[in-house]
Amino acid sequence: MRDAAVLTRREPELVGQTVVVLGGSAGIGYETARRARGEGAEVVLTGRDAGRLERAANELGARDSAAFDANDVASLRRFLGDLPGPIDHVLVTAGAPTYGPLLEMDRDEAREAISGHLVLALEVARLIRGRVRPGGTLLLMSGTGGRRIAPGLGITSAVTAAMPAFAASLALELAPIRVNLIAPGFVDTPLSAALLGDGLDARREQLRTTLPIRRVVGPADVAALAVHLMTNTALTGATYDIDGGQQFVA
Repeated sequence: MRDAAVLTRREPELVGQTVVVLGGSAGIGYETARRARGEGAEVVLTGRDAGRLERAANELGARDSAAFDANDVASLRRFLGDLPGPIDHVLVTAGAPTYGPLLEMDRDEAREAISGHLVLALEVARLIRGRVRPGGTLLLMSGTGGRRIAPGLGITSAVTAAMPAFAASLALELAPIRVNLIAPGFVDTPLSAALLGDGLDARREQLRTTLPIRRVVGPADVAALAVHLMTNTALTGATYDIDGGQQFVA
């Protein structure tokens, strides 16, 4: 039995590496940082809520943290510019989907909905060029739910459709830094709770009974994929679905 234990033991895969998580105070970002720490990485967290961010940083033993809105370009540039290098991996989880009929959105709302994903990712990509080590990763977030065209999804479907090609194009331009896109469905996070409110429990139960995996996807599931994408250096320019089969059921 002892020999078997020795054979199955493995070394942590991110020792000596630095992982930066934009939106790391809760949910997927927090869980990814926690898993990266377990693999030996140093982590740097950002978030808008200073109190929640401080608690997360203390819990994880983060190397550093900074409270700001990632969509504030000046703050983002200052943060990434001041980070001591080199950096190995950057995960962007900041931002939330925008729902509602397209024709009811004014120009500013539409611009904000797009910039919260595509423009933010582009700005991060510009700023990490030359800062992230060759073979490191820029990880972006999208979703599978927005692939449907349905009333109320509005601009979310358009942004979702654009993200895979956007990530693939960035992978070519940022090489040898790798760029990949993670596309979850419903994930049981504080953001989901805020979006659904009193409907959260009903949504959980619906997914438990309809998803092929017969359970709800959690932040730890997505974090496991994110860390795998960091450690497998053959992966770039691709989109990875993680929704428990949600896109295949009504």
